[in-house]
Amino acid sequence: MSLGVSPRQPDLFATTTSFCESRIAADSIYGLLHRECFELFPDEMFADLFTKVGRRSVPPMIVAVVMVLQRLEGCSDREAVDRFAYDLRWKYAAGGLDFDYPGFVHTVLVDMRARLAASEKPDRVFEVTLAAAKQAGLVGRRRVLDSTALFDAVATMDTVTLIRSAIRGVLAAADPSLEAGLRAVLTRDDEYRSAGKPVCDWDDRSAREELVDALARDARALLAVLDGLELEPVLEKAGELLATVVGQDLETDQDGRFRIARKVAKDRVISTVDPDARHGHKTAARGFDGYKGHVAIDPDSEVIVATHVSAGNVGDASAVADLLAQDLPAETAETAETAETAETAETAETAETAETAETAETAETAETAETAETAETAETAETAETAEMVEPLTVYGDSAYGTGAVLDTLEQAGVQTFCKTQPPRAPGGRFPKTVFQVDLDAGTVTCPADHTVVLRKLKSGQVARFGKFCAGCPLAAQCTASRKGRSIHLGHHEHQLAAARAQQTDPAWRADYRQTRPKVERKIAHLMRRKHGGRRARVRGSTKVAADFSLLAAAVNLARLSVLGLDRQPGGWILSTT
Repeated sequence: MSLGVSPRQPDLFATTTSFCESRIAADSIYGLLHRECFELFPDEMFADLFTKVGRRSVPPMIVAVVMVLQRLEGCSDREAVDRFAYDLRWKYAAGGLDFDYPGFVHTVLVDMRARLAASEKPDRVFEVTLAAAKQAGLVGRRRVLDSTALFDAVATMDTVTLIRSAIRGVLAAADPSLEAGLRAVLTRDDEYRSAGKPVCDWDDRSAREELVDALARDARALLAVLDGLELEPVLEKAGELLATVVGQDLETDQDGRFRIARKVAKDRVISTVDPDARHGHKTAARGFDGYKGHVAIDPDSEVIVATHVSAGNVGDASAVADLLAQDLPAETAETAETAETAETAETAETAETAETAETAETAETAETAETAETAETAETAETAETAEMVEPLTVYGDSAYGTGAVLDTLEQAGVQTFCKTQPPRAPGGRFPKTVFQVDLDAGTVTCPADHTVVLRKLKSGQVARFGKFCAGCPLAAQCTASRKGRSIHLGHHEHQLAAARAQQTDPAWRADYRQTRPKVERKIAHLMRRKHGGRRARVRGSTKVAADFSLLAAAVNLARLSVLGLDRQPGGWILSTT
């Protein structure tokens, strides 16, 4: 399929422009897209997705506009193409198309998403909106991080359904000759062709146990046949999934019979239809099934600058590197702590304002490194004599991001951190760790009763054990209920945690945190406000969910940019209100 071209000269008497221009606000997303759709999403931007010969595609610019409006308004694919056909605002947003401009089938949207996912730049729509915001001066050096639950688009399966579905998946992925061999080792009276639970007297415990054992033996028999064979990627993946669901939920009793384990696997697969989905907990009392959508926003303009999707059981702090990927390398170069930026800068007095490590490698005689907007311009700044100081990156986050590892990473990169760190607590209202005097330099800990012990190293950090002092201590009841006495465990990043707890007692720090961090909650509310495609994912698999979440962020960004007055001038993107 070859690249289609969007019409740029609509019929003067049939265009939707004359009808909609006086009825649609200029600062709405429809007004912004109408004015700037050819600049934001030119057809040439998608040229790599198509061949040079073949039938012309629906113009990619039009499809991109439809995809953005679809995500913003929470439409399914069929609803989106209907809106484009009958809602004049959508044709107006696509450059002022004619009233009778032909529509297209909903599979065009499916095809475009697949082409984008397979390309080298799958998030190009989001990247374009972010680039426009940066050029207009709307993205500063402050970031607020947070995450939200994304419910999966499939039903969570129980153990029996999981194993049977995984067996069906292996049989379906095998070629006819191998399938015959696999079916020959099955012992249950089940062809494994239809979906759903097998027939069983579910009120009879012995019948349930017999079913589980029979399913497990069929699964192990299939895996035994596949073991050692050179498999196609699809069959290999199906076999791995079968091995996973059998291993995570089953155990053997004393008689060698398989039964459901009375435990929950750490990384339990909850569906064979979407193997990437997981059980998640946003709070201790609130669980969900699916994924987590992570965002980083600029709190001043409320523009989303980065997105990431992880499994539902992954901690929020694990996404920090992805959310700050465009910012942390620059900070590393500025502080010259972890990059090789200053190794060849023999006479350079500072290399604080370089955005990339390549800037300082060639700045041998520069007194200060000139601030560079891009890596390309930084490479040529060999003898810069003056420099503009770059504002240090500031990161805000709730207690999920106030871990020692995150604080250490940000500290090493020279980031100013406003991530809340929870104070240590002890059960039963006993003495918390903060009342103990910890001297990391001396390697000692002193308890409230003025007993001092030496820290001992562990794989997870260090520990101070007061057992020998607790037996006759008058404060023991207030300190511990353990017969072995009180122990104080210190992690590898105890210094960073202690410094962070001390910092957040500052009234100025707390005021800044309370004023800035809640802004990300409002932005997440904008992302989740639509029932379809907001809180609940519209697609399956982490890759597709991440691409869809990125597209949603692009749509919300464009809605925000339209309110802020984004405008295109010969010199680039600006705000019309300035």
